[in-house]
Amino acid sequence: GRVPHALLLEIFTDKGVVKAVDGVSWSVERGETVGLVGESGCGKSVTALSVLRLISEPPGKIVGGRILFRNEDLTELPLRELRDVRGKKISMVFQEPGTSLNPVYRVGEQIVESVLYHEDTDYEEAARRAVEMLDRVGIPRPADAFERYPHELSGGMKQRVMIAMALVCRPDLVICDEPTTALDVTVQAQILDLLVELQKEFGMAVVLITHNLGIVAEIARRAVVMYAGKIVEAAPIEDLFRRPSHPYTVGLLRSIPDLNVGRKYLQTIPGNVPDPKMWPPGCRFHPRCDRATEKCRSSEPPLEETEDGRQVACWNRH
Repeated sequence: GRVPHALLLEIFTDKGVVKAVDGVSWSVERGETVGLVGESGCGKSVTALSVLRLISEPPGKIVGGRILFRNEDLTELPLRELRDVRGKKISMVFQEPGTSLNPVYRVGEQIVESVLYHEDTDYEEAARRAVEMLDRVGIPRPADAFERYPHELSGGMKQRVMIAMALVCRPDLVICDEPTTALDVTVQAQILDLLVELQKEFGMAVVLITHNLGIVAEIARRAVVMYAGKIVEAAPIEDLFRRPSHPYTVGLLRSIPDLNVGRKYLQTIPGNVPDPKMWPPGCRFHPRCDRATEKCRSSEPPLEETEDGRQVACWNRH
């Protein structure tokens, strides 16, 4: 059966109903980092956007489940109260800082706007906090950066501005949706190190959404693996890497380049994530799985807790 209060989100289109999130349930504790992992189209970003109800309604609609934050159901909050949560208690860092920042306003003004909206303070104090936060995220000459427009900053600096904006009100939870995808690998490492450092300093919880298990291994304590709108495995990161249980997780780990193995070609998972308007019957991964049996093709496996404390949805798990 379904997990009690598990989230279900559907998107209504001219071509049918898309069950983008279909019975997903996970949690994050104060000060913890959880990685939400999966291929493009698996539903991980939609799940995260649902936390702050950032999916447009219509066409999207939460049709079941609850989103609990400090024992309060965010799905039932009036929009005015929800706006007080967004940016103040829960913040989000998006994957494209160039499109997330308003190009016609100076970056400092955009951070100040967030402070003034959520806190009872004046402009001077808000500006001081903005400059202080720009300095804290490692931007050189933060007072000068305050006056810059987004197009005058590099991609890495813009992402640091986004992190500064997300953290300036000291939220309890920060959701990072592919925060390093648009950056080169050197800057990626710098941004991840920054997130780890700031998390330790501020004590916030972090949800890191990514397709890259290697990035999750750098900073997360637990990983939640999604496929086709569902969770297929959830486990502490060490257990997941040492002994993956679901065949999809195994495939993701095999896809990580290994410099110690002299393979000529990268390993891949055959096929693609299926069309969300027509999820396959049974286990949704079975068309791409080398362990699939007739039971997998006809019956959907439940997400069950195993003897070692992880959760797995597979009839033929390791």
